[in-house]
Amino acid sequence: MIQALVFLPLIGALIAGFIAILGAHGRNPSGDEMDHAHDDHGHGDASAHAAHGHDDHGHDDHDDHHHVAEPAALGSRAAELITAGLLVVSAVLSWMTFVDVAFMHHDARIVLLNWINSGDLQLSWTLRVDTLTAVMLVVVTTVSSLVHIYSLGYMEDDPNRPRFMAYLSLFTFMMLMLVTADNLLQLFFGWEGVGLASYLLIGFWFKKPSANAAAIKAFVVNRVGDFGFLLGIFALFMLVGSTDLDTIFASAPSLTGKTINFFGWHADALTLTCLLLFVGAMGKSAQFLLHTWLPDAMEGPTPVSALIHAATMVTAGVFMVARMSPLFELAPNAQAVVMLVGATTAFFAATIGLVQNDIKRIVAYSTCSQLGYMFVALGTGAYSVAMFHLFTHAFFKALLFLGSGSVIYAMHHEQDIRKMGGLWNKIPFTYAMMTIGTLALTGFPFTAGYFSKDAIIEAAYASHNPFAFYGFLMTVVAALLTSFYSWRLVFKTFHGEPHDKKHYDAAHEAPLWMLVPLAVLGIGSFAAGFPFKELFAGHHVGEFFRESLKMNPHIIEEMHHIPGWVPYVPTVMMVLGFLISYLFYVRKPYLPVELANQHPLLYKFLLNKWYFDELYEIIFVRPAKWIGHFLWKKGDGMIIDGLGPDGVSARVLNITRGVVKLQTGYLYHYAFAMLIGVAGLITWFIFGLGGQ
Repeated sequence: MIQALVFLPLIGALIAGFIAILGAHGRNPSGDEMDHAHDDHGHGDASAHAAHGHDDHGHDDHDDHHHVAEPAALGSRAAELITAGLLVVSAVLSWMTFVDVAFMHHDARIVLLNWINSGDLQLSWTLRVDTLTAVMLVVVTTVSSLVHIYSLGYMEDDPNRPRFMAYLSLFTFMMLMLVTADNLLQLFFGWEGVGLASYLLIGFWFKKPSANAAAIKAFVVNRVGDFGFLLGIFALFMLVGSTDLDTIFASAPSLTGKTINFFGWHADALTLTCLLLFVGAMGKSAQFLLHTWLPDAMEGPTPVSALIHAATMVTAGVFMVARMSPLFELAPNAQAVVMLVGATTAFFAATIGLVQNDIKRIVAYSTCSQLGYMFVALGTGAYSVAMFHLFTHAFFKALLFLGSGSVIYAMHHEQDIRKMGGLWNKIPFTYAMMTIGTLALTGFPFTAGYFSKDAIIEAAYASHNPFAFYGFLMTVVAALLTSFYSWRLVFKTFHGEPHDKKHYDAAHEAPLWMLVPLAVLGIGSFAAGFPFKELFAGHHVGEFFRESLKMNPHIIEEMHHIPGWVPYVPTVMMVLGFLISYLFYVRKPYLPVELANQHPLLYKFLLNKWYFDELYEIIFVRPAKWIGHFLWKKGDGMIIDGLGPDGVSARVLNITRGVVKLQTGYLYHYAFAMLIGVAGLITWFIFGLGGQ
């Protein structure tokens, strides 16, 4: 069963990829028909444009497009249905595995094959399924299967649907490889695999320069984190002599007090190793300083955004730190850094979300902020609480992204919320689902987010981490900001007067393929909370997670003995954020404009995302470009080419060309040259002898 649920997405990816290759051979090799799907629409989400089948002037070119795509239509539909079907089967098997592992205590380790036998490095490719893995399997396959189904409607007129579905399924498979890893190298394979798949999906419309730039940015920023992660793996191998998880965890207590000579600095071995591993998590999970790739990942089609932000990629860092909890528990200084970075990210990303105008970017910064919450929980040692928020967040964040896709679909590829308004009566079902997602995100009582988010804030308050109060304060403030920007999105999109009358009049509800996943995620945004509260954040944590997590033994108990006012603080902040947002965007919509005009520097600072992109441009990008240009022009051009093809070899060629001219092919020229030679020889001979 476990092998099936892991490898079914790979089978789907291979079948869809094969269909995509066949389709590409059957079409114009230049790929001209793709232009319809991804002409550079500046700010727009081109898939929605394609789905409507209208050009920019509103003319209907639906029939022409179908005429172009018709030969491959049958294969495309087959690829979509096969990949979606296999993912649904995988999701069902995941839930069965979850029940079997979590409640029947049937943990599994399945050896697939021997992988590496080199000196001390003895590795087999093994699927490790314990409670932590089972939770991730459920999250990944459930959200991914719904995203696959949603894509059937959202991407219906894109001629490259098989390629898209192949990438989606590959993404899911790589994430499953990551969460079932039994050793760090196997985990790193999945880690790099999701990086590759995200690159392919973010740059899916590769004729858009912005999509290519975003894909490269995601890839490069993640390489920075991955370098740290690799150093952490190397350090563990050096200390323990193995990358096998069980061996590392068994050896962890003996590593306390050991040091590593790191460029002359005798660092505590466990602290340094955990920090290096955390750098990897910062890259994948878009934490402060390595967060810049995440908002730009919006260049991919909306289903991709939902998959990256809810189930794959960004959750990998949280999962990895939770998986390595036996090490982090022995390295309190590393835990302090985790909390510091997490709390900073929760606040920082929320401030940027306040003023963004692209519907998908607002939700993207929300993801960044919520990941910060998860790392705050990891920093307190409440790993199960972090996993609880990861679990609930997957449902309401996927709902918000797919709901945003439904809005974009209805508004003819428009993503700017300033150009929307009054859509609640045009797309009422989407409005209802987006409202449910917003309630869950902001932590409205009895929604999924209420239980997991409040548990994190309580854990931060109860923690003895040096940055515990900072973590508590930042998460509370972020709760207020989250409520404000989330309701701002709802009010500006669905309420007020329509700002784009033409698109508003044409707006209509999405097809059933897109609405059913929204409904399922809407249910999950409630059902993922209360039923699982005791398992993730209650007294039954120990028997639920068993050996898969090494919890701080006191944190859950201390969470239940905090002052009575603490649990109410997040709810008060949520209500306050809603009221301010209601005042700003429903009652007195002129207020935000006045506020922005009164504080232009602050407004621009937030609008430009704290100027991180500009800063990195100056510090890293320009020097790298200058070095590249210098090496190209001076190193390659002047030295290598100057001395090589343009220097010595060019002179040799010039000389040989001159010598070649002597070879005329005329017999009398050769006879004359021979006579000259003979005459010269005789002359030398005579004078030479005469000299003697």
